[in-house]
Amino acid sequence: MTQNTNSLNLKSLVDDFLEYLLIEKSLSQLTIKEYRHYLYRFLEWLDHNNLPQLPNMVNLETVRQFRIFLATFRNRNGQTINKNTQTYHIVALRSFLRYLNVKRDIPALNPDKIDLPKSSPRMVSFLNNEQLTRLLGSPQVSDEIGLRDRTILETLFSTGLRVSELVKLNRDQVNLERKEFGVRGKGNKIRVVFLSDTAADWINRYLSARKDNYMPLFIHYGGPRSGDKTGEKMRLTARSVERIVKKYSRMAGLPIDAHPHTLRHSFATDLLIGGADLRSVQEMLGHESIRTTQVYTHVTNKHLKEVYEKYHSRK
Repeated sequence: MTQNTNSLNLKSLVDDFLEYLLIEKSLSQLTIKEYRHYLYRFLEWLDHNNLPQLPNMVNLETVRQFRIFLATFRNRNGQTINKNTQTYHIVALRSFLRYLNVKRDIPALNPDKIDLPKSSPRMVSFLNNEQLTRLLGSPQVSDEIGLRDRTILETLFSTGLRVSELVKLNRDQVNLERKEFGVRGKGNKIRVVFLSDTAADWINRYLSARKDNYMPLFIHYGGPRSGDKTGEKMRLTARSVERIVKKYSRMAGLPIDAHPHTLRHSFATDLLIGGADLRSVQEMLGHESIRTTQVYTHVTNKHLKEVYEKYHSRK
């Protein structure tokens, strides 16, 4: 039975949608936060322009005007919304409309009628062998913090983990004998990741130096928290790991401002240069679509040139 759309306010429906993403889709808190930001901006825009906030009143003209708003937006400092972020707003809106139509049986604009702009190919930054050596060798491992930081860098490059996956790791999750373990990534998808001999050795050295029995694999050293027997409050955050990587990238004098995802990019690039096939790299990265993995195929350009120079008849 179709619900009375006049009794359904878009704000409450957006909140329901965000709960659906959390409970049914198992999306990360960060992803849900971004969806909330994009959809709340749409609601604020509707309110500012005195437009009805009812699902059956959102049409293609409404979306067109919202896109104009995004394209011409300027904050107090004159900053604009870049094209990728504009697209993310529309992606979030399309997902919300699809939820209304399919999951809630609420008449709303067909999201397939909303076209997304063609995005330019995304280039990724990665480190070559010499830069990786400098970065990995930057931490001073004479103390436990330096040992932890070196282990974090080695683990990120060895596994290609997302930083959100890295900080969730627990001691008993990592099998140092088999040098592999399972992680739960985006979309609640489970995959197996592998450790290099070097990364496994650094994890073993780091854990051997620890004097605690805390559960998290990587902890901070700001002092124990009262009543925290498992050490959950000692677990490093993603933001802390980002600061660690940035700190050592500067110490190493790298030409780019590296972050955890730079090591993930470097992991994928290293595999492809070594001859790994794209499908295997997709599995190791935990990408749902191989199209996401294809962003790394730029690394094969030098191989294409080698093939050209070797086989083209006109040298």
